[in-house]
Amino acid sequence: PPFSFSYSGGKDSCYNMMQCVAAGHQIVALANLRPAENTGQTDELDSYMYQTVGHHAIDLYADALDLPLYRGFIKGTSVNTGRVYTTCQEDEVEDLYHLMKLVKDKEGVEGVSVGAILSDYQRVRVEDVCRRLNLQPLAYLWRRNQEILLKEMISSNIQAIIIKVAAFGLDPDKHLGKTLDQMEPYLLELSEKYGVHVCGEGGEYETFTLDCPLFKKKIVVDSAKVVVHSADAFAPVAYLRFLKLHLENKGESSGTFMVNSCSCEESCNDDDIFPSSEEDEPQKNIPVIWKSLKHYSLDFTKTFGSSGRSLSGYQWFSGITAHFLPSKGKNAQEAAREAFSSLRANMTSEGLKLKDIVLFHLYMKSMKDFNVINSVYVTEFDLCPPARVCVETLLPDGVLFRIDCLAHKYDIAMDDVLRDEKLVMHVQSISHWAPANIGPYSQSIKVGDVLYCAGQIALVPCTMQLVSGGIWTEAIVSLRHVERVLQAMSQKTALHHIITASCYVTDSKHVPIARSIWQKKLRECKKVEDSETHHDVTAVCGLLAVVVIAHLPRDAAIEWHVVAVIDDPLQRKHFAMKMLSEGFQIECESVESSSASCASISVRLSLISPSTSQLDLDGPLHDLIAMFRQAVEKLSEDCSATPLSFRAFFKEDVFDAETLQTGLQEYLEKYLGKKTPALILVPVVDLPGKEVIHVTCWLS
Repeated sequence: PPFSFSYSGGKDSCYNMMQCVAAGHQIVALANLRPAENTGQTDELDSYMYQTVGHHAIDLYADALDLPLYRGFIKGTSVNTGRVYTTCQEDEVEDLYHLMKLVKDKEGVEGVSVGAILSDYQRVRVEDVCRRLNLQPLAYLWRRNQEILLKEMISSNIQAIIIKVAAFGLDPDKHLGKTLDQMEPYLLELSEKYGVHVCGEGGEYETFTLDCPLFKKKIVVDSAKVVVHSADAFAPVAYLRFLKLHLENKGESSGTFMVNSCSCEESCNDDDIFPSSEEDEPQKNIPVIWKSLKHYSLDFTKTFGSSGRSLSGYQWFSGITAHFLPSKGKNAQEAAREAFSSLRANMTSEGLKLKDIVLFHLYMKSMKDFNVINSVYVTEFDLCPPARVCVETLLPDGVLFRIDCLAHKYDIAMDDVLRDEKLVMHVQSISHWAPANIGPYSQSIKVGDVLYCAGQIALVPCTMQLVSGGIWTEAIVSLRHVERVLQAMSQKTALHHIITASCYVTDSKHVPIARSIWQKKLRECKKVEDSETHHDVTAVCGLLAVVVIAHLPRDAAIEWHVVAVIDDPLQRKHFAMKMLSEGFQIECESVESSSASCASISVRLSLISPSTSQLDLDGPLHDLIAMFRQAVEKLSEDCSATPLSFRAFFKEDVFDAETLQTGLQEYLEKYLGKKTPALILVPVVDLPGKEVIHVTCWLS
């Protein structure tokens, strides 16, 4: 697709442009913003958004690249400097909007190349402009390792010189005008000693590109003078003002160039991952005959439920169902709208709005309805949509989808000091980092020390297509996305900070593969974390539930969904117990974060001895909830733990959903009273080993 290029003349915008061409895009125009004439600051503006030093020479780039150049003036200033940008007429971002709109109208471009590496500030604003103009941002340098990136730029023959310095260790007399190649060893040394960003991402230096493989002519500097901006003894700020430049023809070049191929599609042929033991082998289904159940006193039509509000302001809503029977003349979109308005009503009655949702589960009857449902979903959320998990599961006929969600809002009465703002990561640019979320959901939302992530499937970030290579490759690539999102949210966060994880697979044979990759990755994490202390895997890590469902988005074979805590995994509390109950085994585990901000409980019910006689469901359900209550009480010894969600994955061919729902609800209310969590029933195709129910619970 044709794209335009927001161009500052620096190495990053130049290298990203090369990456775009390598990815099959065609450059049709250059776009550049320069300081307004009347500001008196004609060389350099103090802008949060734009590199303006060297802008006098930008006109030469149009000639060098033989492309039309569109230029606009920076009239605005940095008005709206928040984490999320909303349109504000006096802001300099609007100058970019008007310029890009002009380019789009004139050249029919579909995308914009963006050279951002680490600046969320810039990325969020360019993405906002692109969203409004329906353009796709392409940011192939986003979150790349800067040392590797600098090496790549040099080896790909970008000839760029330093035209501004503003950091401790950089000397105007020595370093201005030097090439990247000459500067590399020294920049690495400064990075080692003082933490200077090797690629200048912290504003340490700026560059001007004289030549790159895309140029048809190269730029030659005839004369320039050094202008000192501030003569600080430690970190003087100075830049080069070009006095005379000219273009020179390059020798016949073939116009081809090498860009290091991306590592997005690294296939995995790990010989050291072996599926775990026999117990994971898919079981032959044992027919289970239940005794007729006593009639519970619960009215099944009232399935909507919500948990209580936790002390830290969390509440879980469940059981919102979109009913849909095509014969009734209602269409799927209307059914979806009705479900959302019932969710809105339920939340409003608790003093909450849809924008308070941090995590959203969407269980669909059929993935075929995804686009229809998504078209309604898009209209419900604004700029900071919640993280989302979406899977197809065995819902009863007449149900289009079921949703449950976690909302968070601080109590007004709460002490201001304790408030942590909600941090949202919603990256919409195509990159080599992790999949862009072009849809209406965020990669991750951080509240306090907890990170709520969206489900990840194995899309290749730079093409947004599913990786090829089967389940092993998919499992590794999708888990790598999870890892990168966690790390981008908080530098030190890794897989062992996960406190609860659900892994959805589409085939029982994939269960052992998912488990062994999970364990291998956690072992690697722990090796890095502590080579001297030895802990067994479960002592610290999150609880994993692997379930087999019908379909995933994009026909993926596996999806990981995690919640992580920025805590000390070695200081977490872990607790486990098990018991036998009438031919069943019940196992319960809990993990509490070291900060005691949250916890996770897992309860598994397995059928150990196949029985020809009729089985009584009542006993095992009673024991399962009794054991669950014990775990909640154990967690509440130190601080008040509120169980928010009780998500029961159950084998659809073993249970009658209504009976199970009424049984669980009755015992939960009996044993937990006001602390009853939101009950969520998820019918699945299969569970590992002899499990027939796997419950995961989130506590705040």
